[in-house]
Amino acid sequence: MHHKIGFIGLGLIGGSLAKAIREKTEINVLVAYDQDEQNLLKAKKDGILNHYSLEINSLFSDCDIIFLCAPIEINIKAIHQLQPIISENCILTDVGSTKQKIMNYVMSLENVPHFIGGHPMTGSERSGYGASDSHLFENAYYLLTPVEGITKSMIQTLYTIISNIGALPLLLDYIEHDAITAVISHVPHVVASTLVHLVQDLDTKEHYMHQLAAGGFKDLTRVASSSPTIWQHICISNREEIIKGIQAFISRLMAIQQAIEANDKENIYNFFAESKAYRNSFSDKVIGSISKPYKLTIDVIDKPGIIAEIATLLSQHTINIKNIGIMNNREQEEGVLEIVFYDRDSQQKSIELLNQMHYRVFIR
Repeated sequence: MHHKIGFIGLGLIGGSLAKAIREKTEINVLVAYDQDEQNLLKAKKDGILNHYSLEINSLFSDCDIIFLCAPIEINIKAIHQLQPIISENCILTDVGSTKQKIMNYVMSLENVPHFIGGHPMTGSERSGYGASDSHLFENAYYLLTPVEGITKSMIQTLYTIISNIGALPLLLDYIEHDAITAVISHVPHVVASTLVHLVQDLDTKEHYMHQLAAGGFKDLTRVASSSPTIWQHICISNREEIIKGIQAFISRLMAIQQAIEANDKENIYNFFAESKAYRNSFSDKVIGSISKPYKLTIDVIDKPGIIAEIATLLSQHTINIKNIGIMNNREQEEGVLEIVFYDRDSQQKSIELLNQMHYRVFIR
């Protein structure tokens, strides 16, 4: 039984991990380091942390597992500081979305620590401890990349904790990990931000594109609202794989451009038909790194007071709403009123309530 877990960094992911472990496991003691004492004080007041420190010190000496939840450069520095302090059986694990840089650093050390790279494929547009949520990892893949030579029992220890907080652990080689995440996460973020730049740069002087960009466009580019600092680090740390992905994307984009230029109806049709078939084969059961928003739309008459009416109904049943509003662009959408929630439980509770009130509800 592991009794003490440490956290280096207590932002969105570190805070959510701490909350999930406190809520869903029997681990006794949680401790943390963060540069922002307000985060630490709030976590201690919430009953999540037993102790905290504003520096990496002996507080972490008897930890069984330490989660490194800071940017990669800080995590690498923390490993250097932790090595003389931690016990010989302590497991170190990070939560970064790129693995090669930190794995190469760990394996270059004279005394290689018991390190298991980690990547929870979930997140939020919000950041910081205040946005952390114990449910953040539910049904989300949590990728693990252990260093060579680490014992199966240590891998199983972390595997069990990840499973207990509701995530789906999956073992991968760290090089394979970076190639996969470049294509399914990193390049899509680059593409989403590029599309936003496209609208900004080509917009009319009346800003009609900005006004009309809703529905599908907002969903497609939602990840462009993520932290610029995080994505700067990701692009630098996974540079080669992201470049390969961008080049492959450009090649496919040019192919459909050429088909459109040639009025090649068959290739144009096949382009969309093949992507539709493959896209429809994806599972909606798992939250990916581009996390699924908890939304629904309601078929109501767009009349004065309708937003207040629905919001009041949900508020009376203690349901928190992230956003609510009338959809002005409803191409390929059903319903008029869109509601966005912070979590799946609120979404499901609202669906049941609104159905009971005989509203027509569409799940997005």
